[in-house]
Amino acid sequence: MSGYRLSTGGRIDRSRTLSFTFDGASYQGFAGDTLASALVASGVTVFGRSFKYHRPRGLLATGVEEPNALVMVDRGAVRGMGRMTPNLRAPQVALYEGLTTKSQNRWPSLKFDMIAINDRLGAFFPAGFYNKTFMWPRSAWEKLYEPVIRHLAGLGESPVTRDPDHYDATYAHCEVLVIGAGIAGIEAALAAATGDARVILIDEQDELGGGALSDAAQWPALNALNAQLAASTVTVLNRTTAFGFFHQNFVGAVQHLTDHLAPSAVKGPREKLWRIRAGEVVLAQGAIERPLVFNGNDVPGVMLASAARTLALRYGVAVGRAIVVMAAHDSGWHDALAMAAVGVPVSAIIDIRNDVAPDLVAAARAAGIAVHPGCAVTSVKGRLAVKGITFAAAGTGPAQSITCDAVLMAGGWTPSVHLWSHAKGALVWNDAWGAYLPGQPAANYRAVGAGAGEWSFGSGVITSVLPNAKPVSAQKAFVDYQNDVKARDIQLAVQEGMRSIEHIKRYTTNGMATDQGKTSNLNGLQIASSALHRPVTEIGLTTFRPPYTPQTFGALMGHHKDALFQAVRKSPIDDWARDQGAVFENVANWRRARYFPRGVENMDAAVLRECAAVRNSVGMFDASTLGKIEVVGPDAAEFLNRMYTNPWKALQPGRCRYGLLLREDGFIVDDGVSARLADDRFHLTTTTGGAARVLGMMEDYLQTEWSDLDVWLTSTTEQWAVIALQGPRARDVIAPLVSGIDLSAEAFPHMAIREGTIAGVPTRLFRVSFTGELGFEINVPAHEGRKVWDAIHAAGQPFDIVPYGTEAMHVLRAEKGFIIVGQDTDGTMTPYDMGLDWAVGKKKPDFVGKRSLARPEMSRPGRKQFIGLLTQDPQDLLEEGAQIVTDPNAPIPVPMIGHVTSSYHSAALGRTIALAVIADGRARIGQTIHVPMPGKVIRAKVTEPMFYDAEGSRLNG
Repeated sequence: MSGYRLSTGGRIDRSRTLSFTFDGASYQGFAGDTLASALVASGVTVFGRSFKYHRPRGLLATGVEEPNALVMVDRGAVRGMGRMTPNLRAPQVALYEGLTTKSQNRWPSLKFDMIAINDRLGAFFPAGFYNKTFMWPRSAWEKLYEPVIRHLAGLGESPVTRDPDHYDATYAHCEVLVIGAGIAGIEAALAAATGDARVILIDEQDELGGGALSDAAQWPALNALNAQLAASTVTVLNRTTAFGFFHQNFVGAVQHLTDHLAPSAVKGPREKLWRIRAGEVVLAQGAIERPLVFNGNDVPGVMLASAARTLALRYGVAVGRAIVVMAAHDSGWHDALAMAAVGVPVSAIIDIRNDVAPDLVAAARAAGIAVHPGCAVTSVKGRLAVKGITFAAAGTGPAQSITCDAVLMAGGWTPSVHLWSHAKGALVWNDAWGAYLPGQPAANYRAVGAGAGEWSFGSGVITSVLPNAKPVSAQKAFVDYQNDVKARDIQLAVQEGMRSIEHIKRYTTNGMATDQGKTSNLNGLQIASSALHRPVTEIGLTTFRPPYTPQTFGALMGHHKDALFQAVRKSPIDDWARDQGAVFENVANWRRARYFPRGVENMDAAVLRECAAVRNSVGMFDASTLGKIEVVGPDAAEFLNRMYTNPWKALQPGRCRYGLLLREDGFIVDDGVSARLADDRFHLTTTTGGAARVLGMMEDYLQTEWSDLDVWLTSTTEQWAVIALQGPRARDVIAPLVSGIDLSAEAFPHMAIREGTIAGVPTRLFRVSFTGELGFEINVPAHEGRKVWDAIHAAGQPFDIVPYGTEAMHVLRAEKGFIIVGQDTDGTMTPYDMGLDWAVGKKKPDFVGKRSLARPEMSRPGRKQFIGLLTQDPQDLLEEGAQIVTDPNAPIPVPMIGHVTSSYHSAALGRTIALAVIADGRARIGQTIHVPMPGKVIRAKVTEPMFYDAEGSRLNG
């Protein structure tokens, strides 16, 4: 292919010259060009390399179906962050001044690619070779096979710096959404825009018009339609791709806002995600021309006839100086005549059919084009560019040669039914098209234009592989250009026993490239049909899945990046903790103080000091992040009785209870201490990370299983600030601040709740402890949280009160053997596994998970059980997650009996402690187990999980 710019014609602006680079070389084009059209006009033939064999590949198409011309675009660094985007299709990259691009999948250069040795060794890499090859020797997988495969895998280079661009997102609703702005789509939008109807028209190109943009005869009609469109109420979104069609007429689309502009001219977001809900969706996506499968059909310069026509009539570019058309369809003749009319030299038209419409033959001869009906191209000369072809009558007759620099294929048309399939619309095989057409829709949507089979491209024949004297096994006849799938690969898949097109697809990777088989699926079906001697409809059809074309992660994320990716929630005490130099950690979505270092203290020293303060005097802890749910209604107690494992109906107002929540499968999902405020009102607490999950679970049961219960659930997590005051002097600290509550142990026992005021603020005061010490959890309105915290901190100064963080809280609860759901449990633990039998109501008729607990599996020998571990060396600290074995010298693989769930230094015990779950753990108490760690194996004794104050004598201070 030796393309060049025609002296006239096209829709480009020849008055504006634009400079750009490709692989470091400088080129020029015009405003309105794409990267592809400008490169072809500059004589570039090779755009990329194929994935598997690294064969040189040229431009095949001028739309989203392009499989070969994938490039990287460099939009320059911003604030030290690169803006490299890989795998963009050159026909869709708009030209702008200073555009910098490079080719992909080659080393060291596009014209000389060392990895093209794969092509020479292609006989050793047939379809499915990777399923059979890398099996032996076994040791070579990690050392040789995997590293090499990973190095060669992928297309393009993944960006390694942060994306400096920002992205927009919005929702839209309309009565009618039209996807595709060819003539059929514009007419559908105008017809729908009556009265107050909201109509949205989207199209992926920068100009509306679709295929009509490549047909000068239709430009006057197109201009008239565009004028009507401008005067209408239709919302037009150009440069917008509908990538997914979901249930209830919900469509996802991405609008490219600034990629067509020079970086210096960019203002605002790069892309915008549209989430559109429509009353009716009209699909006007057109059809894609089908390549022909023949020997040498991937040499750069072999391309679709419709693409060459688009380059000539829309961009004023001739793809060659001696062009041959290989046709199996009338559209190839029309394209050849249209190009010849604007001065593109077409030397010959070869058609596999013996009988072609006489008017087409006459028109071609009148244009000086040689005609060869009943013939087929049998080979293409050249490697980096087409230099000529051989063809023969019926493909098997005496060979004839033609010197040429471009070969255009016209194999028929494939309606674009991807979005129709996304929406579960039925597809019906059409013999005339040799393709699947939209059938019965699953909702209120329809197809129009070529996508519905309503546009006549003429007639043609459907072929699998063009006839050739060579057997298919000896030809390089490609079906999937990007993944290097040849016709013989599909035949091999059939030979290997594949019968369904889904299996053939996975065996060969046909249709699994970034173009999702837009140019290869139907040809693959035809070849498989011929090999199996069965009709196409019996082989099946591959499943089309979103996205229709690849989209950036940035567009899908929208504003949800950096701090907005996952909003950080802060408690009312967060500012105080920050001012005190707290070190924070993220727990679920919350930012929590992990520890409060003094001076040069590291974490270990700070945590030991904080723990000692709680055990010896008093400490205060911000527990505001605990999930909180208000359960109100006459049936509140009955509802909780059904949800939790233990009984709740007999709980008296003013008392608290530990609640254990299971999933339906009987495994622990959450826990917390909750209080009964009145006969019809409960204040529930959940784990910090479980609040939303528990509320959703409860609402699900309330609305679907027990809708007869009169209960309301309200999330109050952010309405209450919670201050946990723990330690033997806790009562002394708050006594001067509390009004209306008798704090004595007799009047206010453990696991009770009272309402009164503290520091003049209304409070729900819980007498509970997660440390084993005398403890209170002070619930006050969130907006008063800082005030009360400051008052308690001031009142605690005579007692050397210390704020402590989550790390100390973990140590203190571990000393008492209290579990943390999600750390000591892993989604497969039952109450019995965790030693919480006492929390399961034996007399309750039912609760969530009760039936699952009765399964034999839940009580079988060998289940992991919650225990404690004391290392032989008191200073050895086990790693959380470390595996536990009985015999470290056992042959590999060493049987693992469990793992460490929590491990800490204990200030109270002067040594390390750990919690774990191991098989038959309670039966192993007193035994020695082994924990392999980096550099050594640590011996530990299995103990009860409670290490401190087993009698509970410290709860009253």
